[in-house]
Amino acid sequence: LSAGLLRQATYTTTRLGIYSVLLERFGGADGTPPPFVAKAAMGMTAGAAGAFVGTPAEVALIRMTADGRLPPGERRGYRNVFDALVRMAREEGVLTLWRGCIPTMARAVVVNAAQLASYSQSKQFLLDSGHFRDDILCHFCASMISGLVTTAASMPVDIVKTRIQNMRTIDGKPEYRNGLDVLLKVVRYEGFFSLWKGFTPYYARLGPHTVLTFIFLEQMNKWYQRLFLSA
Repeated sequence: LSAGLLRQATYTTTRLGIYSVLLERFGGADGTPPPFVAKAAMGMTAGAAGAFVGTPAEVALIRMTADGRLPPGERRGYRNVFDALVRMAREEGVLTLWRGCIPTMARAVVVNAAQLASYSQSKQFLLDSGHFRDDILCHFCASMISGLVTTAASMPVDIVKTRIQNMRTIDGKPEYRNGLDVLLKVVRYEGFFSLWKGFTPYYARLGPHTVLTFIFLEQMNKWYQRLFLSA
């Protein structure tokens, strides 16, 4: 839990903050939103930056989650996320905190291009339809659509990221060479559609997470505009 909270506090705040700033800066002078391709590029930029900042907490989260499945003699036994970060840096080197940074950033690029851009586009579509107002119902529907798109787009890269961060060294060699090697081995030994294995529970997690993220974000943006920008 401590690692999951630190990950959200670093990764999510960075990506949402950068995306909001870019969306506002590159929108039209009259408030019109930028085109979808521009939104996707902004999501990629925000996601890559957030992933870099959040990778240490991500590595700790992956290790702490998997620790209970290891044999007793191989368990790391981290007490909390800060203990995990300190021990990883001391025992394995500071760069270990950014192990799997490239696939993590690749996943974040895909996830945020899908999630942030599809949310903005879905919200714009719903508002343009004339059947929705800019309220919580609109935010809920747009974020549910966004969660579905994000799940389909992110599961393959999520598998790559998780397996690289949790891989072990066998006979002095790492289990995987790179992200492409992970994909090839998964497809070869487990089948192509195993890249989306567990789609329903994944969406059951990501859907509510996306809904709550954007509903809170929209409300906080409104409060910020009301309390600070209009003052």
